[in-house]
Amino acid sequence: MTEIPDTWPPDDVERHERIVPLFPLPDVWLFPRTLIPLHIFEPRYRQMIEDILDGRGRIVMGTVLPGHEDEAAGKPPIHSIAGLGEIVQHRRLPDGRFDIRLFGLGRVQVREVESDRLYRKVAVEPLVEVEVARGETAELCDLLRDALRERLEEKRDLPPDAPVDLLTDMLLLHLELPHDTRQDLFAEPHPVRRARRALSEHERRT
Repeated sequence: MTEIPDTWPPDDVERHERIVPLFPLPDVWLFPRTLIPLHIFEPRYRQMIEDILDGRGRIVMGTVLPGHEDEAAGKPPIHSIAGLGEIVQHRRLPDGRFDIRLFGLGRVQVREVESDRLYRKVAVEPLVEVEVARGETAELCDLLRDALRERLEEKRDLPPDAPVDLLTDMLLLHLELPHDTRQDLFAEPHPVRRARRALSEHERRT
């Protein structure tokens, strides 16, 4: 097991385009700073895990476009904004399968490139988000915390210093949204607009 990365966002992805393995899934979004457990059983993705464990262990989780969910065994198209993740825990099973936990590093723009392996690869560039001063989002953060307290089954205190983007993503994870709406919000680069839209979706479903 490796430690969850401290750098946010990762410096090497911040500055350079990288070629990263692609793991496409339908109706799954890898949000920044979230953990997703995955069971890896297909031969091509077992090869992918074997290849990357000696390196940084990074994968792009691409969300499959609606209408192509049945093409998982082939090369289904994915949205151009996806989640870059890093394996922070893995367990190799006796038959060659893997159980992994993937930590979301950030949103990236992806472009598929030629692959010499069984699995697909993409070139990634970080999705540049608009910077906002924390003082400008204090009221929004209070509203997001209130919304989250309504949505969370297990009541708990939320970090008082949590930034608006983290609180927004937490709320989005607890909303049942149509595919296109979730992807549109996932890809929104402006934290304040994303927060306001998330709150609007919350109120609509309360």
